[in-house]
Amino acid sequence: MKQIAVVLFALFIMSCFPAGEALCQGSPKTGGRLIWGRGGDSVSLDPAVPTDSESYIVVANIYEGLVRYKDDSTDVEPALATSWETSADGLQWTFHLRKGVRFHDGTPLNAAAVVTSCMRQLDPAHPYYRNNFGYTSITYRNVARAEALDDHTVRIHLQRPYAPFLYNMAMYFVAPVISPAALEKWGDGVERRPVGTGPFKFVEWIADDRIILARNEDYWDKPPYLDELIFKTIINNQNRLLALETAGIDGMEGVDPDTVRKIEKSRDLRVVAKTGMNVGYMAMNTDKKPFDDVRVRRAVNHAINKTNLIKLLYQGLAVPAKNPFPPSIWGYNDAIEDYDYNPEQARALLADAGLENGFDTTLWSMTLPRPYLPQPEKTANAIKANLAAVGIRARIVSHEWKDYVRRVSDGEHDMALLGWTGDNGDPDNFLYILLDKDNAVRPKSSNRAFFRDETLHDLLIRAQQLTDKEERSSLYMRAQQVIHDQAPWVPLAHAFRLIAVRNNIHGVVQHQAGFTRFARTWIE
Repeated sequence: MKQIAVVLFALFIMSCFPAGEALCQGSPKTGGRLIWGRGGDSVSLDPAVPTDSESYIVVANIYEGLVRYKDDSTDVEPALATSWETSADGLQWTFHLRKGVRFHDGTPLNAAAVVTSCMRQLDPAHPYYRNNFGYTSITYRNVARAEALDDHTVRIHLQRPYAPFLYNMAMYFVAPVISPAALEKWGDGVERRPVGTGPFKFVEWIADDRIILARNEDYWDKPPYLDELIFKTIINNQNRLLALETAGIDGMEGVDPDTVRKIEKSRDLRVVAKTGMNVGYMAMNTDKKPFDDVRVRRAVNHAINKTNLIKLLYQGLAVPAKNPFPPSIWGYNDAIEDYDYNPEQARALLADAGLENGFDTTLWSMTLPRPYLPQPEKTANAIKANLAAVGIRARIVSHEWKDYVRRVSDGEHDMALLGWTGDNGDPDNFLYILLDKDNAVRPKSSNRAFFRDETLHDLLIRAQQLTDKEERSSLYMRAQQVIHDQAPWVPLAHAFRLIAVRNNIHGVVQHQAGFTRFARTWIE
């Protein structure tokens, strides 16, 4: 009953904020500069390199791929390719490119450019290959090679049938096409001099301060309304809100529950809420004792009071998580019963594992709020208190975001607060990326529990090779049961994604896949 009450409260909160642009008055107007506040600087603007949202929010407005997601869903629509077809065996995908498209440096988009963007990530012998590409092995999973059939036709060959492939090609990172001329001119420096085909083109990057983009007047689709788009780094949430209140910025990411309450009282600001395709979780490093023991992992699950976390730290702006992906995604196994908050059961499991006196460990936490974890430090302290009540003595360890991601990807942690926003609306994007043994490889692991289970691996690989959605769904339901039983995580919450804007800002697309589009944004 408590969980139902939390969900109902969350739905009430959602109803208080517009999901669209209900306050919009009049017709869109061209011109103006929009300054967008965010919590940290970008790592890289080469779409193949970063793994952080602060980079991707910029990348998503500079670059494009062959296909893209619709603004209101993860349905795929044409982008740089106008059409495509696949062979009967599912091993060849042929894309027909849009004609007349040019990169921001004036060079033409052609099949050779697409092949360069693909093969520089797949072929270690390629002159622009680097070993720091973030999610290449995930986005280009099972891709063998790409070839240009003519100037406007590209064929991508797969090693085996792979159901998520087309959705991966719509991701706003890794898949976008970069200018070969820019690669030749700048080499690794293209990280700070990005050249794509998107609605905005790069102007300047002032480290730890701002990134400036300008309207792409020659954009193949409708050019954006804004003259200029600036991503302003303001690390502290309260300082960011102050800048929004005083019109120093026009909108902001990283809206936490405390910020929501303040914005409610303002006549000039509003919160825009979007159901999040995300999960916040605590990973237990199964490579380290005692987390190699399933009894300990289950004990930790029983020790944490998720209902209180949602109520107090998310302030109702989330729903409790029991599976690794949210119920809005197909294939969700709602029959699974979550571990209840039961300190006595937690202590009994620890005693059964020979740890009746508990143990000492570390709990890692990022310092910056994330969409899936709006108050990480407070969350870490609340979890620490829950664990202490059953004899688990956790010392909190914090690092700045870039260092944090690097260290947990290399498995330095015992337990770590983390999260994920789905990229394509496919269960594979959560289960395979975050929990399959293929991705528990240092130093760039995306499986930060370092969980390796052969039964799970078999289910996920089989699901990737099927095209029938019902068959895939059945396999994913079984996979979620395996994960629940083995308990490598404590799934915490599926948070609503919130942004805040001034009332004269319209047309900001807050996509459920975790990026923000400004191509149709305008200032009243």
